[in-house]
Amino acid sequence: MGIEYSSIVDASRDDVFDWHTRRGAIHRLLPPWQPMSVVSEAESLADGRAVLGLPGGLRWVADHQRDAYDPPARFVDALGRDGVMSLPSGLVRSWRHEHRFEKVDDNRTRVTDRVDTPIPERLLLQTFRYRHRQLADDLARHRWAREQGVRPATVAVSGTTGLVGTALTAFLSTGGYRVIRLVRRLAQGDDERRWDPESPAPDLFEGVDAVVHLAGASIAGRFTDSHKAAIRESRIGPTRRLAERAAGTANGPATFVCASAIGLYGYNRGDEPLDEHSTGGGGFLTDVVTDWEAATAPAADAGLRVVNVRTGVVQTPRGGTLQLMRPLFAAGLGGRLGSGRQWLSWIDLDDLLDVYHRALYDPALSGPVNAVAPEPVRNEEYTRVLADVLHRPALVPVPGFGPKLLLGEQGARELATADQYVVPRRLLDAGHTFRRASLEDCLRHQLGHLLAAS
Repeated sequence: MGIEYSSIVDASRDDVFDWHTRRGAIHRLLPPWQPMSVVSEAESLADGRAVLGLPGGLRWVADHQRDAYDPPARFVDALGRDGVMSLPSGLVRSWRHEHRFEKVDDNRTRVTDRVDTPIPERLLLQTFRYRHRQLADDLARHRWAREQGVRPATVAVSGTTGLVGTALTAFLSTGGYRVIRLVRRLAQGDDERRWDPESPAPDLFEGVDAVVHLAGASIAGRFTDSHKAAIRESRIGPTRRLAERAAGTANGPATFVCASAIGLYGYNRGDEPLDEHSTGGGGFLTDVVTDWEAATAPAADAGLRVVNVRTGVVQTPRGGTLQLMRPLFAAGLGGRLGSGRQWLSWIDLDDLLDVYHRALYDPALSGPVNAVAPEPVRNEEYTRVLADVLHRPALVPVPGFGPKLLLGEQGARELATADQYVVPRRLLDAGHTFRRASLEDCLRHQLGHLLAAS
């Protein structure tokens, strides 16, 4: 029982082992389709403890074993106990996970995971296919950046508890960046600074090389007056004040990267290809995004390189539309939305992280950058691919009144049935490569249906 899974990663053994020692590694390796979250990371691979959250407040505890710690060749963790909420995980009876790293040559490492447990291999295989692919892809991105002369910097990030912020801080940290989390509570430790959106502290960006601003109220929800006000007020003013603070810090950031959205292009653009030079299309989101991007002007006027990351529909079962649709499709109740002819401009979560990463270091990127996959799809094609990946039929079309019940008429029009064919022109012109340019590849990776050759 259990599993032994091995692959060769194009990185030195020291680089691979060091990656695992850094904060964020467990976040990057945790499959997004599993109902688990990181409660706390191990302080040390020698004798630390990691705790994962399970549904209902239950806990999975992984205790690292000092007697098996042999850097950079091996570390081991085993199932532990920490209070009554960790007791049900004992139903597994045993779990010993050995991580081995064997030098193939100076630039290649054989990574092997061996898990001794009563759980059969067929139930673990997708997890380890995912983990090894994540590791190899992340290391490849950081290696490519180093080859361009980039060295890890100090980056301040807002919105670090959100979907993108959690993933981005983990990706940067494991790549050797020093990440300073901007939090609204009292800061705890040197890697946090308290941020007041109404009045950022004068020293907020002291010693910071770059800022990534992600904070803002979720757009998802019924488009009531109060919800629309929260969307707007959480973005425009706070962004402008952060941009002013960044501009006014003498030894502060040279780069200011701010979240944005393809909502700027409007909701009914049909087959018109939309790149960064395209005009706005009208509507509530067009107005919000226009003002949101304009709020970064104080930083640009002061000479900082400003990048506005216009994000498409992010694909991950941890949030957004895929989180909502996955259970419906898994139950065989999924189907096209409305006519199904509307264009969906999507992006894999990890590809979005790569766009933010590149925005931090590439001087060729400034102003708006469309963060979308190079192959948008119509809703009917998205429906078909998702159903195929999950091995389910997709025979139940969603009537037009469905989204209106959830989002209101305006929300349904601007979110659920938006029709936008957005092109990542700036990225393509820069020679950017996508980890998962194919929708099927993206959904297989995100939902745990990877093929053996992947």
